[in-house]
Amino acid sequence: MTYLIVVGVDGSDGGRRALRWAAREAAERNGAVQAVTAWRWDGLDGGAMVAPNPVEEKERAEALLAREIAAITGDGSAIPVAAEVLEGRPAEVLTAAARKADLLVLGSHGHGRLRHTVLGSVSEECVRKATCPVVVIPVPAPAPTGTAVPALPG
Repeated sequence: MTYLIVVGVDGSDGGRRALRWAAREAAERNGAVQAVTAWRWDGLDGGAMVAPNPVEEKERAEALLAREIAAITGDGSAIPVAAEVLEGRPAEVLTAAARKADLLVLGSHGHGRLRHTVLGSVSEECVRKATCPVVVIPVPAPAPTGTAVPALPG
């Protein structure tokens, strides 16, 4: 039986970090990665649109996922990565895709408390709904600025 890791990929830095982490973990466990991108097209009333119609939105999602996978497999690594582009809300799509997985991996976007309260969090919803363990790869902490280390006398 193969160890299966499902990873959410959305084109963000967090998604890239999650995909790289999932690929390394799969290699250590002799497993496979299923990279999943969720998409949906809400029509003209959906606010800021990326694509003018659902066909183009799905194609945009497919191209995004292909680029992200190529970025980690282009170095000749032998880690099997399957691509899946599914229509729907990200948390619902990801938890459904991970039903038979051993692990679900997500990237954190590092949003603050206010944004989380107002908009909610895909990661948090996945943690609540997933039937397998969930790993959320954190955003690296920014390096402190403006703090000089005093020189030692001597």
